[in-house]
Amino acid sequence: MIRIGVVGGGFLSGDVLEKTHSDDHANDLGARIVALADPVPSNPGAVKAREMGLRVTRDYNDFLTPDSDIDFVIVMSSDKKIYEEILKKKPGHVGVLPYPVFDMLWRAATLDEARERARKEEIETILNAIEDFIVVITPEREIVDVNEAFLRKMGYRREEVVGRKCHEIFQILPEPCEGVDFVCPLEQVIRNRRADQQVLTRVDHKGELRHVEVSMFPIWGKEGELSRFIEISRDVTDRLQQEEKVRLRLEKMVEARTRQLRETHEKLLHQDKMASLGKLSASVVHELNNPIAGILNFILLMKRILDENHMDADGIARFLQYLELMETETRRVSRIASNLLSFSRQSKIELKRIDLNRLLDKTLMINQNLLKINQVTVNKSLSPDMPMILGSEDQLQQVFMNLISNAVEAMEGGKGGVLQIETRRLPEDAQVMITFEDAGIGIPPENIPRLFEPFFTTKKKGKGVGLGLSVAYGIIREHEGEIHVDSVPGKGTKFEIVLPEKRKNGGRHEHSQDSHSG
Repeated sequence: MIRIGVVGGGFLSGDVLEKTHSDDHANDLGARIVALADPVPSNPGAVKAREMGLRVTRDYNDFLTPDSDIDFVIVMSSDKKIYEEILKKKPGHVGVLPYPVFDMLWRAATLDEARERARKEEIETILNAIEDFIVVITPEREIVDVNEAFLRKMGYRREEVVGRKCHEIFQILPEPCEGVDFVCPLEQVIRNRRADQQVLTRVDHKGELRHVEVSMFPIWGKEGELSRFIEISRDVTDRLQQEEKVRLRLEKMVEARTRQLRETHEKLLHQDKMASLGKLSASVVHELNNPIAGILNFILLMKRILDENHMDADGIARFLQYLELMETETRRVSRIASNLLSFSRQSKIELKRIDLNRLLDKTLMINQNLLKINQVTVNKSLSPDMPMILGSEDQLQQVFMNLISNAVEAMEGGKGGVLQIETRRLPEDAQVMITFEDAGIGIPPENIPRLFEPFFTTKKKGKGVGLGLSVAYGIIREHEGEIHVDSVPGKGTKFEIVLPEKRKNGGRHEHSQDSHSG
């Protein structure tokens, strides 16, 4: 170890002593300053040397005696005479470094340090100006640096953070992130050997939970080992709370809007029901007024005949004709009322097993007079292997009656025709099919989509209110079946009814015609 004596106690010597006197520096340099000579004890270098426990003398000649333990003298005084005098008096084993040379070497040595210090200050300024949190962590989980944003937002002082374990600060846990509901980002980086990003909760100095968006980056050493972790994070608690407020506000707006729409929908339904009721009332009044007016006219005619005592054979014949017409009109009124009740009434029906072939024969027998008057011939093709089905005999008979009546009316202007009625089993689908096909005037294609709508009719005035097919459609749907129509204008119309062999819902059944669809 080279023992150095410094001549001069100014600011320069004080700076040199401050930066080189530690054991680490001495070992690195292989030399140590052990003494200082200055005639003025109050000079900064002299004061610093005494504080450090060095030997301080007023005369540098003490370093130049033959028994001196000084190996090297550094002149830190700009007085050239001092250097020249030391050079003349020094023993041969003592080296001397003049002030200009030392000043040059010291400036060169401290220039990089000044630059490094300026660069460090610049980096610290930049990091402290960033609002994101920046934390430097060692592989041993120790925090070695943080920026001002982290300290300010998390409410810590630097000395409370630097040197502490990250889990002690972030989670207030004695051990590395045990029993938490997230994966430690450091563990993710170590496991995947790449950066990790996630949103997690942390605890501030007050013990309050904060939501933090964390990006953890690894810094690798020259040998490929993990040297540091750089964590860049931001507190998103306020943002998430604001988003939650916005979400709740939107939910309330949606609920309010949904409530308004529901109220509007109910009003529209009510208006639609009132409009339908008005339409129904007008149609029913119109349809009932015609036959009632006719009946009233016949009654007046019959009273006049009786008043005039014209009850001869011709009078009796007219009476019979009037009675027959009155009967027809009365049946028409009954049919209108029956269809209306079937469409609007909710009723409980008793389901039972039905032989469809027998029911069709019964319906045709009831309508044989209608078929005969209109010169309609019926061709039946009833399958003998038809199974019994579960349903309402009265309602299915009403469907058959409506379809037969419609077929007859469709062929009324053609002086008769043929009505094909067929039943067959569809075993692959566990269903049965009933077909009614007439040779009437047919239905225009544009009318087919509306055919089952309530009050829609293509019949002439006085022939109906458009409820028959709507009633039939509802009955078939209540029997878990389907009804289809195919028509060619001028050639005829075919209705196909498909019913299941077994109902999904058996026994007593609530039947509501309000569920009819167009």
